Amino acid sequence: MLLALETATDRASVAVGRSEQDAAETSMIGARRHAASLLSMVSAVLGQAGTTLDAVTAVVVSDGPGSFTGLRVGASMAKALVRARGLSLWTAPSLMVRAAAHARADHVVLAVSDALRGEIYAAAYRFTRSGVVTVMAPTVCRPGEIPNRLEPPAVIVGDVPAEASETLERWSGRTVVPSPAGAPAARRLLGLVGRPGGAREIGEAGTWEPTYGRPAEAQARWETTHGRPLPDPAGSPR
Repeated sequence: MLLALETATDRASVAVGRSEQDAAETSMIGARRHAASLLSMVSAVLGQAGTTLDAVTAVVVSDGPGSFTGLRVGASMAKALVRARGLSLWTAPSLMVRAAAHARADHVVLAVSDALRGEIYAAAYRFTRSGVVTVMAPTVCRPGEIPNRLEPPAVIVGDVPAEASETLERWSGRTVVPSPAGAPAARRLLGLVGRPGGAREIGEAGTWEPTYGRPAEAQARWETTHGRPLPDPAGSPR
C-alpha cells in the first residue's frame, strides 16, 4: 500500500492505494493551511480506504518545483513517516504529476506553473507504454522562451498568469488547461511509482530535500534589501 502526498501548490491532496486506479483521495485548497491540515487528511484518506498506517509500505511525495512552504510541509511529514515506520520514500517532480493526468500515448505534455516575478516553471514529458520520457527537464524561464526550447506540445496544463497563458496559447495553438483539471493530484503520484522514468526511490531519506525551483520569497526580499545573497536552499530544478 502506498501513501501519496501532494503539497506543491495551494491545492494539497493525499491518496492511499496500491495503484492510481484503486486509490482513495482527499484534497483541500488554501496556501497557508497545509501544515494544519495534512495530518488530518492522512487520517481521513486512510479511513476512506478502510486501512491503517500499518498497511503502508512506502510514501511518495511531490518533489517540486512549487510552493516553498507547501513542499517543506509535505517533505517533513514524509520524512517523519519514513523514519518512524521504516517506510521507503519515492518522489516525482510536481510538473510530471500535473502532466500525468493528461497523458496520451506518445504525446508530449507541457506542464507549467507560476514562478512569480514574470517567470514560470515548465517541463515537458512524453508518456509511452514503457515509461515516461523527460522531453524538457523542469526549468524556470520567461513564457516567451519556451518556443526556443520545445516544439509545440499536444497538451499544455497548469496554472500561470493570464499573460503567460496567452503567450503559450498563441505559440502552440492549444488552450492551457488550468486547475482543477490542471492541478497536480496525489493519486497521480501512485501511477508514477515503479514506472521507468517516473518516480524515483530515495536511498537516504534523511538527507533528501525537495527541489523548490527557486529561493523562498522571504529570502529573495532579504537579498534585495541587503544587496548580497544568502545560501540558496532551493537548489536547481530537476
